[in-house]
Amino acid sequence: MNLATFKQSLPEAAPPPELSVYLQALWHEAKGNWEKAHVLIQDLPDQTAAWIHAYLHRKEGDTWNADYWYRKAGRKRPQQTLEEEWQSIATALLEEV
Repeated sequence: MNLATFKQSLPEAAPPPELSVYLQALWHEAKGNWEKAHVLIQDLPDQTAAWIHAYLHRKEGDTWNADYWYRKAGRKRPQQTLEEEWQSIATALLEEV
């Protein structure tokens, strides 16, 4: 799956079953379900989850909390827009598959 195909799945009622939990979180967030995305990612202990967690809190407007999660992810808060960051994360995860 590539970014275009991933985005094309957004009108569906549920994410494609082959998506990782990380991509599922991004999928739900893109559909406006921040809470579902947060629930999926909040308890995962790895840096990928921390990166998505950081993005979610940045989108929420909680910069302090976002910066904490960016540090856990080994990253700095990006200067790009939220949409650009979402696409960057999705692209990186899709390339890993």
